[in-house]
Amino acid sequence: MSVLPLVFTSGWASGINAYAVVLLLGLFGATGVSDEVPASLQRADVLVVAGVLFLCELVADKIPYVDSVWDSVHTVVRPLAGAVVAALLAGGSGSLPELAGGAIGGSTALLSHLVKAGTRMAVNTSPEPFSNIAVSTAEDLGVAALVAFALFHPWIAAGLAAALLLLGLVTLAFLASRIRRFRRRRAQRREEKRLAGSASPWPGG
Repeated sequence: MSVLPLVFTSGWASGINAYAVVLLLGLFGATGVSDEVPASLQRADVLVVAGVLFLCELVADKIPYVDSVWDSVHTVVRPLAGAVVAALLAGGSGSLPELAGGAIGGSTALLSHLVKAGTRMAVNTSPEPFSNIAVSTAEDLGVAALVAFALFHPWIAAGLAAALLLLGLVTLAFLASRIRRFRRRRAQRREEKRLAGSASPWPGG
């Protein structure tokens, strides 16, 4: 099996939820579901750490504004994880150099991360939390389904990942104005808090 479509799909999924990708691939490899998963992803310590971090993301990703902070922190983590996972997959196959695999996985993860982070900024302009929960749950299920599907039908999964990435970029372009309003409003709130703090009298003054 050509590893290129699996590398691309894992890169897209890592940009959405890198910990879920590592956890799923590791479990599929450890349980013998797939022999495409390198042994380094099947290690018990890797699975435990990925599982704990996945649970943290599962919660943080569904809380308004907390999800945007979490995304900001993971601007480096997700592309790096996508590159590492892709390089490991490519290194064990012999059909794609590790460096090229890492570049494909990392760049794809970066694009899908930017789509996710930008979409969440737009979603956070809505005051209710249910849209965050719905979007986050859809992302989690989509990542799990596509990663599992990619192990058995890699080219179809890669096509779906490419379509989702393109759709996300187009959607993000439409949401750009809403995101800019969100950033302006957040900056205004920070400025108002700063001014309120500077105007407060000193205790006992």
